[in-house]
Amino acid sequence: MADGALRRRLQVVPLKMLLRGGTLGAVAALGHPPFDLWFLTLLGFAAAFYQLMRVDAGRLAFVLGLGFGIGYFVLSLNWIVEPFFVDPWRHGWMAPFAITFLAAGLGLFFAVAFWSAKRLSVAGGAVVLTLTLAEVIRAYLFTGFPWAMPSYVLIDQGVAQGAAIVGPHGLNLLFFVVAWSLAWAVFSGERRDVWSVAALAMIAGLAVPVASPSPSISEERPVVRLIQPNAPQHQKWDPQYAGLFFERMVKFTRTGEERPDLIVWPETAVPVWLHNAANTLGIISGAAGDVPVVLGINRAEGRRIFNAAILMDSEGQVAETYDKHHLVPFGEYIPFGDWLSKIGIQGLASRDGGGFSRGAGADVLDLGALGKALVLICYEAVFPQDVRAAPERPAFILHLTNDAWFGNFSGPYQHLVQAQMRAIESGLPVLRAANTGISAVIDSQGRVLDALPLNTEGFLDVALPEASPKTLYAKGGDLPLVLVVVLLLLIALLLHRRKTH
Repeated sequence: MADGALRRRLQVVPLKMLLRGGTLGAVAALGHPPFDLWFLTLLGFAAAFYQLMRVDAGRLAFVLGLGFGIGYFVLSLNWIVEPFFVDPWRHGWMAPFAITFLAAGLGLFFAVAFWSAKRLSVAGGAVVLTLTLAEVIRAYLFTGFPWAMPSYVLIDQGVAQGAAIVGPHGLNLLFFVVAWSLAWAVFSGERRDVWSVAALAMIAGLAVPVASPSPSISEERPVVRLIQPNAPQHQKWDPQYAGLFFERMVKFTRTGEERPDLIVWPETAVPVWLHNAANTLGIISGAAGDVPVVLGINRAEGRRIFNAAILMDSEGQVAETYDKHHLVPFGEYIPFGDWLSKIGIQGLASRDGGGFSRGAGADVLDLGALGKALVLICYEAVFPQDVRAAPERPAFILHLTNDAWFGNFSGPYQHLVQAQMRAIESGLPVLRAANTGISAVIDSQGRVLDALPLNTEGFLDVALPEASPKTLYAKGGDLPLVLVVVLLLLIALLLHRRKTH
């Protein structure tokens, strides 16, 4: 009887820890849009670190981290279900599985980080290092998926400017240090007063808002027109509506006596393939006059298809083409699809058709007087490494996206935040043309100077902000931080071995 009671107790404790971690993870997710309660993210992580200090086994630390990660990613990545409801009768049933498996898979990064930290020290203080490293791995492994990084909740705080020096992962480390200090202030007993003062001082540093942008930009700067047609995804390719959205963009292209220096249409704006688009491009060119246009369009080479952006010059000719190279797994292609096709499993295999093929890599478009622009198509703006991969430093980043896939609740707002972070990291302004929004002009400090609201049609004529000097992070990337974190973890491991032998 006693053995049976003990077994039941051992089964209940991990379940309680999983639920406790899930609750704290959900609280931590409230710092991301649309909630934007960054201090709750800090409190959520601090509370999870406090629980980590209290558990007495690596197994429970793993369960705590897993629950925390699941709660965090279920809430912060809730938009992932939206694409399945574009055609709900066919795909809606897959939505619960998508969010569950994604959150659980990403939660494993947190679980391993918590377990490793507990193995290294009783208090689990190494979690600030293991979790930082886990987030770096999440950003790169299997092409990476760094969406909803904790540091993104700081985008409106002055400390976010530190991304120009240490990048988003360096901000993660700082954020985790503050959260752990807050947890230790509660846990540390007789040294609580000292740690409380230190934690409050660090929190006050995080709370300083970012400086307001300058009220105006020099009138001598080139003007770019960003077009937002507001085409809902379920209507975007519908023959009954596609013509309407196209005519809307043509109208916005033609409008105005004062002509801009560049016109930008969003991702996959043109409802025909490039090889069949001669008449369509002629209409656009006629509306643009002698103003060059950058627009998103699909193109094909044999059975291979590409998500592309083209530069149409002042004479209506396709002057340059950029093919998206960082594709969405399971959205634009199936991982290992080429290999699977060899054994008869067809699907989204890039070489055999059925899915998108990746382009040659990051590239810039020469826009004449405006300088050179690094084009990022949709998902590519999620990755700092895609910005650093540019063959030369551009004058600005041009982000073409179709955020209609992301719904109206959180996805488009979170995507905008990541574009802001790319501006800070690189010291480059970002011009963003989004199908349903949010189209925006972002200066090199990540501040939104002007924007079109979500789910509205219209256009912005914006002066191109100037770039800042090349940042330290743009020069060094994530490698210096990773080396420091790994070195500190090795030192922690050596100290742990000395104590246990």
